[in-house]
Amino acid sequence: MTVPASPVLLRGGTVLDGTTADARAADVLVAAGRIVAVGTDLDLPAGTRTIDCGERLVLPGFVDAHSHAGSLVFDEAVQHALLRQGVTTVVTGQDGVGPAPGDGSYADRYFAAIDGPHPRYGGGGIGALLATYDGATPVNVATLVPAGTVRHEVIGDDDRPATPADLESMRALVRQGLAAGATGLATGLDYVPGLYADTAEITALCTEVAAADGLYVSHMRGGYERNARAGLDEIADIVRASGVRAHVSHLHAPVELAIAALAELAAAGAPMSFDAYPYSRGCTILSMLLLPAELARPGTGDLADAVADEAGRHRVRTAVLERVLGRADLGTGWADQITLSHVPAPEFHALQGRTLAEAAAATGTDPVDLAIDVLVDSALQVTVVMRVPRPRTADELTPLFRLPGHTAGSDGIFVGTHPHPRAYGTFARYLADHAVTGRLGWPETVRHLSTTSVGRYRLGDRGTVRPGAVADLVVVDPARVSARSSYEHPVRLAEGIDDVLVAGVPVLADGALTQATPGAGLRRDGSGTGGR
Repeated sequence: MTVPASPVLLRGGTVLDGTTADARAADVLVAAGRIVAVGTDLDLPAGTRTIDCGERLVLPGFVDAHSHAGSLVFDEAVQHALLRQGVTTVVTGQDGVGPAPGDGSYADRYFAAIDGPHPRYGGGGIGALLATYDGATPVNVATLVPAGTVRHEVIGDDDRPATPADLESMRALVRQGLAAGATGLATGLDYVPGLYADTAEITALCTEVAAADGLYVSHMRGGYERNARAGLDEIADIVRASGVRAHVSHLHAPVELAIAALAELAAAGAPMSFDAYPYSRGCTILSMLLLPAELARPGTGDLADAVADEAGRHRVRTAVLERVLGRADLGTGWADQITLSHVPAPEFHALQGRTLAEAAAATGTDPVDLAIDVLVDSALQVTVVMRVPRPRTADELTPLFRLPGHTAGSDGIFVGTHPHPRAYGTFARYLADHAVTGRLGWPETVRHLSTTSVGRYRLGDRGTVRPGAVADLVVVDPARVSARSSYEHPVRLAEGIDDVLVAGVPVLADGALTQATPGAGLRRDGSGTGGR
């Protein structure tokens, strides 16, 4: 728990307040969780603690608009990774999967390799989930209602349309989650059972979201890249039918295609925000990538049963090859483009960090057979990093990041010994590659990393450096800020952010955790424990 903090003065820094205003030299006085004053020659209360911010920037705390840290945020290593990037709030429940509603067992089975198990939630819904974070972590956690979990609670993993009775039960769960403080609804339309939901079902759920002024956040259907337009069109149909505000998860597509499609859809009455990260490679669960949906159901032995004899194994091998060879982003060199990130099966643990081609050669087998064996022995709980044929450069990505609807989301996964480096580096990389270099500039970058997300997710009085705002603040050294994580060394901490405050309490000081836990489960109006 965190004891009441004494006032804090951030002295001698350069303030970027989260608006279009230019940077200005100013002190920032914080007390009782909020910013009291921004200026010079401030009157200081007795007992004020001072942080020297000379030659550094004072910014609003960053919001990770697409995070998988919700169940792992109690882990000090994860806390350190987030805070060293300046992240003070994460938005979870992404891709349609999360602990609540229900008892958390579906998310634990299906997304254990992405989210990890939640150590403090055992049921009770969104309100109970948010309460697990109040005063228990150094960062804030907001959550979406995960539509896949909702469908699982009502229908299970069956591939069938929702009946009217099913749909009313699902709408009730969404209403309850929104009333308890969820920021909106998330779908994962490539995952089981989310991929079984049709447009009409999602539209019905989004009618509830629109009524609560929540945000519809979608991992789109049918892949991204050159297939992105089909997914965007479906979201646009849902927006026009339900009136919901919409947001696209981890938008990967040719930049020109994405910009043109978003502009066209906005002009047609379906504006969307989106999150993206400054890396070209992706990361997902291997079962979703390789297996037919009927063999990728969580918590079952479907795959093991399917390959139990030679004929069955041949059928599965054929299905896997048809899937990977049919993907434009993989193709014939697919086994060289997939790196094993997290493999819990002890006999395959040493293969983490190797491509499927390298791992197959090392074990004297074929990439497809190896993938099947790894999935069976790991109960499908395997994640992989995917390399694209031609990575996009920072210059190529800048026009996408410059769009006003862009927000920063790491899609960071902290499970495994060889995760995607985005978990440890996304926000530092944004600063180093786009703010420091001038590709975007500092005021614009701050809006994308903080202020825009606060507004879209309705996270309350934060995201700016002004009197009265919640004092979630980050101090950045522009001469040192850098992402040290890489595909070869993915768990290196970022540099250049050594001091962070959450609700006015220092949670990172001189680069080290202070052990203070002022974070909260943020409800949709931005309030948390103590009414922040």
